[in-house]
Amino acid sequence: MTETARSHCLQTRLVWRLISLQAGLLAILAILVIGTLWGAGFLLDVRDEDHVIDIVQQAVARDTSGGLLLRSTPELAQLREEIPDLWFVVRDGQGHRLSEGAVPPDFAGIVEALSHISQARLGWQLLADDLSKPAARLKRVETAAGKVQILTATQGKLSGRKAVLMSSLSFLGIVLPGLLLMTAATFIATPMVVKRALAGLAMIADQARRIDIHQRGARLSVEHVADEIAPLVRAVNEALARLDDGYSRHQRFVADAAHELRTPIAILNTRLESLPPGAEKTRLLEDTARLSTLTEQLLDIQRLDQCRSPFTPVDVVAVAQGVAADLAPLAIAAGYELSLQVAADRIETLGDHAAIERAVTNLVQNAIQHGGRHGTISIHVSRPATIEVTDEGPGIPAEQRALIFEPFYRVTPLDRGAGLGLNMVREIARMHGGHISVLDGPNGGACFRLTLPPRPSLPPAPSAK
Repeated sequence: MTETARSHCLQTRLVWRLISLQAGLLAILAILVIGTLWGAGFLLDVRDEDHVIDIVQQAVARDTSGGLLLRSTPELAQLREEIPDLWFVVRDGQGHRLSEGAVPPDFAGIVEALSHISQARLGWQLLADDLSKPAARLKRVETAAGKVQILTATQGKLSGRKAVLMSSLSFLGIVLPGLLLMTAATFIATPMVVKRALAGLAMIADQARRIDIHQRGARLSVEHVADEIAPLVRAVNEALARLDDGYSRHQRFVADAAHELRTPIAILNTRLESLPPGAEKTRLLEDTARLSTLTEQLLDIQRLDQCRSPFTPVDVVAVAQGVAADLAPLAIAAGYELSLQVAADRIETLGDHAAIERAVTNLVQNAIQHGGRHGTISIHVSRPATIEVTDEGPGIPAEQRALIFEPFYRVTPLDRGAGLGLNMVREIARMHGGHISVLDGPNGGACFRLTLPPRPSLPPAPSAK
């Protein structure tokens, strides 16, 4: 799948938009919760057990005799002002000790007993003791006097830096697990929901692919599509109905016009026949013949579009013989010889006899019109069910061979032909499951090859026992 196609995938866009929405909602929720706690003072009242230990750690030093002393630092001075009942005990590995404040009797001698402990939190039993007593914090730290143990039960206020860090950790602790869980659920559930919701759309697309230009009244089903897609399907059905109506009106116009033209053309042809022989009479008869051919082609287009009768066996040899007999006078009058060659007495295909006859007629008429008025026009019928019409004219340039079967296309722009005959031959070939192609003729002209599928062989009848 290309990058452009992927960016327009409904499922992918829906998944990422849902994840973005969930992340935004979780972030807003976490900010509201933390902001509410902060505004109510809960986060500001959180005490920092290590606050006193950190300040004392920076103030501990040694005197000249190797004992412990406290240097006067601004932080320590501020701590003494903020906490009137401040107390702590400091002890090193050599037994030196200093303390400040009224050390509770419960903790007075505990530092010596826990000299091998790096850090601990000393609390009280939940049911048996007075929970109003603060828990003590013991921690071994590195100071200017070396490693010492500091014990205190005093807790300082949470610093702004630690408050921000704690808020950030709380934010991530709330948002990340929820976002990960919701993202996983979205990736799993969204494709299932989209697939289930759009299940009927695949059936509609398949119906649309099967609609053919010759299929009237085709409509898409709205039974199994979602309500949000149903208006689009109904709009497509309305467009199909308008196309059907316009095509029908167009077909009626073409048929009516062709029928109306047949009578005056027949009258004109009769009057021309009464003229004395001459070159002018010949040219006028050729013109009326082309006009009559155009009229028949218009009627053939209508008949071809309305052809719904089941196919029957058609002998293409007999078709070619009939066309050759009908058009031989016209070909001879135009300066050609007409040749018919067949590979067998009977070669059959399944199809519409009138349509196949019209296709062969159009090929021969095309050869008469564009064959240069000299040489031989050959009709060759071979197996499985192939009809070739060859002339000895100028031929068709290779770059135009794919275009000559389009309606109203002419190799010579000023040519008086309508450009419908070869297009009709192609449509008749397609209707029968065959194809039409143009090749170089053996003597320099054009060779049109109409290939039709052979009639399937009937299974042998069971023998009587």
